[in-house]
Amino acid sequence: MFFSGGSALNDISRSLKSYTHNSVHLITPFDSGGSSQVLRKAFNMPAVGDLRSRLMALADETELGQPDIFRLFTHRFPTDADPDTLNKEFRSIVHGQHPLMQAVSQPMRSLILTQIKAFDARRPKDFDLRNASVGNLIVAGGYFANDFNLEPVLFIMSKMVAVLGTVRAIVDDNLHIGAKLENGSVILGQRELTGKEVPPLPCPIQQLFLTNAHNRLPREAVRLPMRNRRLIRKSDVICYAPGSLFSSVIANLLPLGVGATIAERHVPKVYLPSLGTDPECPGMDLADQLEAILSALKIDAPEHVANPALVNTILCDETLYTPQIAKRLSRLGVQCVPTLLHKAENPHQYDPNKVCDALISLS
Repeated sequence: MFFSGGSALNDISRSLKSYTHNSVHLITPFDSGGSSQVLRKAFNMPAVGDLRSRLMALADETELGQPDIFRLFTHRFPTDADPDTLNKEFRSIVHGQHPLMQAVSQPMRSLILTQIKAFDARRPKDFDLRNASVGNLIVAGGYFANDFNLEPVLFIMSKMVAVLGTVRAIVDDNLHIGAKLENGSVILGQRELTGKEVPPLPCPIQQLFLTNAHNRLPREAVRLPMRNRRLIRKSDVICYAPGSLFSSVIANLLPLGVGATIAERHVPKVYLPSLGTDPECPGMDLADQLEAILSALKIDAPEHVANPALVNTILCDETLYTPQIAKRLSRLGVQCVPTLLHKAENPHQYDPNKVCDALISLS
């Protein structure tokens, strides 16, 4: 089971299909950047881009799956086309005339057209189609067609592309994340935290929280759905995945019930830290990042819970390992397992097969 978001785990997920079809991915729907930002502004809805990309990473890409649907869902509109050209291509998709839509056999084509037409019915005339993912538009249409619920459309899409695993939103709510920084300032929105589309943070994050369009929400207002609690209770390995530490990982730990449910499960609980620099973690080393995860989990976990009940292992690539870090992690009660996990040609990227081998060995 992975707590993750963004694209950092997608290559690993794609490789994991060769090892198991039983991986579970709980994804944050709180993103506010990229193409998700355009959809969220237009429709005031949860972010679907990370969910769609993980579904595609886990899709069966062989002829036994649905390669034609996969190609349609991963297609993007050009970034440099004029509005008339973009609208013409969009209309050809909606009317089932686009070559990618024509390639999809019935009855799947009709089912997909129902979703994209539901999106079209609500689409503002000035909606920006540049670089829009067709898959995101289909998910958005399914969200509208299913009474503004993500779970039904994620289930339908999983069946459409024969997803070899389980992908769910951590909660089916239209929320954003906010952060209080160590200097006392408050930042709202995932896009403002990641340092990708805006300047990096001036100082570390002190606390992450969930918010609606108006107010910071109390923790008890956002609860982990029972369907996701059941998945945690059945997990063989729990992994806090690489990606932006706060907006991709810790954001998934905020709903009420996450920490308590993890603490109940006696299995390996592994932190797989990001390689390279995380703009969300200025001045934070590996031990600091672990403490941030533990702090988020402990807000919800039983009183006086021991650290190993929440995180007991760090898979530490040799580029991150130092004896000093290992000593600090040991004082926290967490085992540091130094190993070679990065690509031979790039020390800032994980080798997906090496990571899969390591995770499978723990189960």
